[in-house]
Amino acid sequence: MHRCWILLTIILSCQAENWPSWRGLGNDGSSAEARVPTQWDSSKNVAWKTAIPGTGHSSPIVWGNQVFLTSCIEDKGDRILISIDRITGNIEWTQTVLNASLESIHRLNSRASSTPATNGKQIFVSFLKPEGEEVLAPNVGAARMITPGRIILSAYDLQGQQQWQRDLGDFLSAHGFNSCPVLYKDLVIINGDHDGKGYLVAIDQATGNESWRVDRPHNTRSYGTPFIRQIGARTQMVLPGSHSVYSYDPDNGKVHWFIDGPTEQFVASMVYDEKYFYLTCGYPERHIVAIDPDGSGNVTETHIAWREQRGAAYVPSPIVAGDFLLVVADSGILSCFEARTGERLWMERLKGGHSASPVSANGLVYYVSDQGITSVIRPGKEFQLLETNDLEEKVSSSPAISQGQIFIRTHDHLYCIGDH
Repeated sequence: MHRCWILLTIILSCQAENWPSWRGLGNDGSSAEARVPTQWDSSKNVAWKTAIPGTGHSSPIVWGNQVFLTSCIEDKGDRILISIDRITGNIEWTQTVLNASLESIHRLNSRASSTPATNGKQIFVSFLKPEGEEVLAPNVGAARMITPGRIILSAYDLQGQQQWQRDLGDFLSAHGFNSCPVLYKDLVIINGDHDGKGYLVAIDQATGNESWRVDRPHNTRSYGTPFIRQIGARTQMVLPGSHSVYSYDPDNGKVHWFIDGPTEQFVASMVYDEKYFYLTCGYPERHIVAIDPDGSGNVTETHIAWREQRGAAYVPSPIVAGDFLLVVADSGILSCFEARTGERLWMERLKGGHSASPVSANGLVYYVSDQGITSVIRPGKEFQLLETNDLEEKVSSSPAISQGQIFIRTHDHLYCIGDH
């Protein structure tokens, strides 16, 4: 195993008590926590629940004794960043990041869907600022007018003081905005795929100055979050987008390799198991694809290890658990594959539809449905459903795990599940 990957493994182990960004420390939904609750309901095993002002689908992040998430106070047009005390559940502070008119969105989206990220000193948060006159929506089935806008990225300290704010560029999509900041070394990276001239941009965390920017192909909206791993001598940042999957060097944005297709629009993030990258997508076609990362240039014909279409997901991201790749379709059909070969071991239906991406800890995988029902699964060659836990509230965000607790944002509350 490469020395850099050993270092990353050590970092993941030592800092597993924090959940600093979308899908956690490794951005893959996994936690190193050994003691995580498996049973709860709306009152049982709940340390606290806190009413969250406004509306938002962003997921919570956790650093030490602070929990951060974003929301939109729609009647005021305020896009806000909230800090909550992890011990008590009390809201410590709220900052208005942006005040603007409300952009047009898909009925399943929100105006605060981007999950923030923290390096332990700063919190980075992104929103869309509507700007200009409404335009006819491109790339939609039914003609309608939508609001163009600009991506706004802001940095705050842990006390809620703004350090800088930057306008990153145009954004246009009938579905709205959802680009989660990704942290790498001293950079914060944002995916600017949209129905216009797309881009990928890296900003200096300390100053807010632009470090690099690259154009994205095909100029069609996609919502994948960049995913970074050290593989051999190369640091690879993979990002699926319209009709393409690209691997970049996150230090400078240069392309390592790319794949044509397999479909037009992506939402789910990718994962890695030290051999292959895995993706699930999308619209209009759905695919599950395993990609060998040891390539250069166009590797469409040479580096796809296996491909499957049945059971693929559009919105929920996949997860790797040991030797297994698990994918829950938006309909709630859960598939378990032998990751390296693509052999499907089983398919089972979970309760409700699914938008949230799963998380894992202590050999178990947690799936939260749109209805707030969490299914606890033990991955293996046979389907094992250990627990079903119902919060009786709708959920559109993904859970976080930190310090032996699970944090689940419903449409109305943030729940902290587990011991105080």
